[in-house]
Amino acid sequence: MAFDLPRRLMAEALGTGILVATVVGSGIMAQRLTDDTALALLGNTLPTGAILVVLIAILGPLSGAHFNPVVTLAFALRRDMAASVALAYAAAQIAGGIAGTLLAHVMFYLPIWQAAQTVRTGSGQWLAEAVAAFGLVFTILAGLRFRSDAIPWLVGLYITAAYWFTASTSFANPAVAIARAFTDTFSGIRPVDVPGFILAEFLGAVLALALAGWLLAEPKSIRQMKAAE
Repeated sequence: MAFDLPRRLMAEALGTGILVATVVGSGIMAQRLTDDTALALLGNTLPTGAILVVLIAILGPLSGAHFNPVVTLAFALRRDMAASVALAYAAAQIAGGIAGTLLAHVMFYLPIWQAAQTVRTGSGQWLAEAVAAFGLVFTILAGLRFRSDAIPWLVGLYITAAYWFTASTSFANPAVAIARAFTDTFSGIRPVDVPGFILAEFLGAVLALALAGWLLAEPKSIRQMKAAE
């Protein structure tokens, strides 16, 4: 069943909003419950991975459950969606993400509008974001190729792991990076540092798309057999 664009955009905004509310909210909760940074990060990681499984499973049939402009870019470059639709998806994702941050603040009785002060910059952080986005997009494309039924779990588990093996804790998402600039809490990123993250994320996504286009292509012999049929 093909859903109309307004409902698809609402699904993207809703999904991204819930994702960011989970990231920011669990970060606030973790920071309030422990002074141990590693334990707080774990308390931030597990809810994020878990909510991704849920959101992709329930909203994927509506919009594809991108919740991420670099994922949308990958599908647009594959010509799976029009450029105008991709831009609308990105706008919905960014708006939803910011709303998710504000919602988390309200739930935890914090000032609604904030500007993050956490410094996240430097070549290591940028490389980590490129790696995180590369891995995310490649995971999605490989999942579509071989295990489309498992994509919710593949993405949720990948992000759970990437929180810990990347120096940046794996934002891997321009909409999330923008939304996290509006929170001066555990999950925040200083607004001036956001452009570097976004550039690295788009670079990683494009590299993943290029590699997947070659590595995951159907073998020539199989294409010839199908053509003969």
